[in-house]
Amino acid sequence: METITLRDEFIKLGQALKAAGLCESGVEAKEVIQDGLVKVNGSVDTRRGRKLYDGDVVSFDGQEIKIQK
Repeated sequence: METITLRDEFIKLGQALKAAGLCESGVEAKEVIQDGLVKVNGSVDTRRGRKLYDGDVVSFDGQEIKIQK
């Protein structure tokens, strides 16, 4: 599981996918999110701008990203 450390209070879902290297561009991140391929804390979320906070876990393509402060 990869970990992303927050610099601010939150990070947006699309930015987190790019930061973890799971998507190469914002366009790719937008597409996989809108296609329902990304889960946040176990539930599909189709909002690219979804704010992720400390403790959230993102799942995509068999990989997980943990958000921490």
